[in-house]
Amino acid sequence: MEWIMVSATVSKQGFVEDVEIQGHIIDSLILPKVLDEILTHGGSYVIKDIRIGQRQNDPSYARIEVRADSSEKLREILDAIHDHGAAPVAVSDCQTVAADMDGAFPEGFYSTTSFRTQVRLKGEWIDVEDQEMDCGILVDAEGTAARCIPMAEVRVGDRIVVGRQGLRVFPAETTARQNLFEFMASPVSSEKPKGVTVREIAAAMKRTKEAGERILAVLGPAIVHTGSVEHVCRLIRSGYLNILFAGNALAAHDIEQAFFGTSLGISLERGLPTEEGHEHHLRAINTIRRLGGIRRAVERGVLKSGVMYECIRHDIPFLLAGSIRDDGPLPEVVTDVLEAQRRMREMIHGVGFCLMMATMLHSIATGNLLPAWVKVACVDINPATVTKLTDRGSIQTVGVVTDVEPFLRALVAELGKEE
Repeated sequence: MEWIMVSATVSKQGFVEDVEIQGHIIDSLILPKVLDEILTHGGSYVIKDIRIGQRQNDPSYARIEVRADSSEKLREILDAIHDHGAAPVAVSDCQTVAADMDGAFPEGFYSTTSFRTQVRLKGEWIDVEDQEMDCGILVDAEGTAARCIPMAEVRVGDRIVVGRQGLRVFPAETTARQNLFEFMASPVSSEKPKGVTVREIAAAMKRTKEAGERILAVLGPAIVHTGSVEHVCRLIRSGYLNILFAGNALAAHDIEQAFFGTSLGISLERGLPTEEGHEHHLRAINTIRRLGGIRRAVERGVLKSGVMYECIRHDIPFLLAGSIRDDGPLPEVVTDVLEAQRRMREMIHGVGFCLMMATMLHSIATGNLLPAWVKVACVDINPATVTKLTDRGSIQTVGVVTDVEPFLRALVAELGKEE
């Protein structure tokens, strides 16, 4: 793991801090990033010591003196370095402040990243649980454990970590770039070799399954529009889809196809509009609502095929998060966005791989919740979807710019080779 320790000193040259970096700081580009941050923020540096690992798995080490002409500028530099793993070397616990109101952090709170983070409590470094970006850190009443907490869940009296003292971050470790998730995560392009991409994603899904971890799928309604439903159903039946996140639209059009053979009124067999087909999705939703929900429709033999049918039949947990434009919606749709976030946070425990397809908003929402060590494959015809994911901080994402149907067809075939 890469991490940076900071030791406070004062010299005649101005305001000075010594910085130590160790880990895979060369091939992970941690060292050049740190040096660039120092210069970008108006500081200077002297490399006092550097030792490069001799073998691929050997860690490297560097000791750097950071200089600035003011304490404010030095603090700004140290804050920037911390985002790449900086932590004070001085032996001191993290600082906490009691929240003074519900639903808001105290001033000066530490804003989390998706990287593994530790806090120092009672002289010991403790892993922060439920790692998630854009949260705060809550320390329990006993001062022995810490976890990420969303802003909306803060309550008066909660002990929230402030500042960066007693904190250290472990950026994603990269040794030699030997596979797709290390080499091709960025930039996004429609010209990457799709065959290699599919094979690497399939291999990652197989490793996840063999490790006993769960695979999360985040799906948009284009899964139905493009005729990809059967591919997703095969993933469920073969154990390569264990959790589903989607919106009302995916479920509604999936059920519309099961009832009428259409999606948005377009025949999936002929590719042509059907008479009064624009009413089909609403009639499908109404039927499910009258039956009391998707599970009841399956149990009563009314819903006999499709993604939602397979989820019920194979006991796959799903979360349908609502939006302002939803028709109906279906009874299972969670229309309170904060409640939907809460349930999603509960459901991602144990997820080792996430496959996002054809949905920008749900993909970004899920990406915000996942820790950096969960690999993500995002498939979308729009490259902006993957770009937004990486811009938001989900740097573990491999982007595939293509239509989802040929991708899913190739993925299912690759996964089925050994079976």
